[in-house]
Amino acid sequence: MKRSQRVGAICQILTEHPDKVFGLKYFCDKFSAAKSSISEDISDAKEAIRISGCGYIETISGASGGVKYVPDISEEKIKEIQEELCALLQENNRILGGGFLYTSDIMYNPAVVKGMAQIFAKKFRKSGADYVATVETKGIPLAFMTAQLLNIPSIVIRRETKISEGATVSINYFPGSSERLQKMSISKRAAAPGSKVLIIDDFMRGGGSIKGIAEIMSEVDIHVVGIGVAIASIEPKNKKVNEYFPILYLGEVNENTKEINASPNYLIF
Repeated sequence: MKRSQRVGAICQILTEHPDKVFGLKYFCDKFSAAKSSISEDISDAKEAIRISGCGYIETISGASGGVKYVPDISEEKIKEIQEELCALLQENNRILGGGFLYTSDIMYNPAVVKGMAQIFAKKFRKSGADYVATVETKGIPLAFMTAQLLNIPSIVIRRETKISEGATVSINYFPGSSERLQKMSISKRAAAPGSKVLIIDDFMRGGGSIKGIAEIMSEVDIHVVGIGVAIASIEPKNKKVNEYFPILYLGEVNENTKEINASPNYLIF
């Protein structure tokens, strides 16, 4: 394999496994190359990743060290993603009535979700989270992709108990959009007691669902270390959760004029 081919392969392997440490021996064995050659290849791979603007390669010293890819995103790219989301969200055919918006095409679009996940991965990289949790259904792709970038498992909170989940813990909660009592459940096998979780969701109006997730996590002895939402409604001002980080704020939705007021959160970092 030519050196340029090895460099390309190293970049691909590392970027496909964010935050996973690979020892030099792994690449030496894989490419049947000397450690000195692999070290030079990694130097070139570092430069290639840096120029791409999608992150960086970090060297871990010590006997169990090696190299790992750390996803990153520039402030300019964050603003670009936010502006794209605003443009999508402000399409007047999204209004469903009652102030609700159709967002399934946004939340199930891999390219759009990846950009949002990159923002959350940068924001919460040092949170110490062991898991990323969300409640079904539209938040699942965003939570899953964020978990992949952080190299940690994801947890899906169910709205109804499933027999395939085994033993579960359930709570009743009031969602932010109404005062009608609802239910959510989590498998007792979903996460280890005493671990930490990052909550990621697609939308927050009053914060009832996210508060419910935090409460059910407490029931199984899991500590919440961060909350990220793609879109947060400005109203009501008094949310049921205090600390959260939205990518966008949703303002007034006028059903008569078909106008939707959305704005980026420039204070994420």
